Amino acid sequence: MSPEAPRRERVVLSQRRGARPVRTRAEVTEQTAVGEHLVRGLVRAQLGLALRIGLAVVALFVAIPLLGLWVDDFATASVAGISVNWIVLGLLPYPVLYFAGRLYIRLAEQAERDFMKLIDDEEHGPS
Repeated sequence: MSPEAPRRERVVLSQRRGARPVRTRAEVTEQTAVGEHLVRGLVRAQLGLALRIGLAVVALFVAIPLLGLWVDDFATASVAGISVNWIVLGLLPYPVLYFAGRLYIRLAEQAERDFMKLIDDEEHGPS
């Protein structure tokens, strides 16, 4: 930094005088309208996540029979006398459902951690 350059300062918004401090955790535990709104937002986020993952899984499972319908080689191919179409339909759902469930749990817990961090940040004020 050159000697002529002005010194950088950190600008922080101050709290208004007479303003009631945010008590987010108390709002949630006392089930006030604000707390209810926050919890409803968390539940809505988790529901949206579940619907998106569920829609992706359903789309994948619907695509498998359609692939067999449209691609003749896929429908007629066989391994050890068993149609590949049936092998894919019989074996693919288990790992797909397992990993979709793991993904949902990881993302839902992340949403809960973000929610708790939001409550704690507002409870303790800006740092």
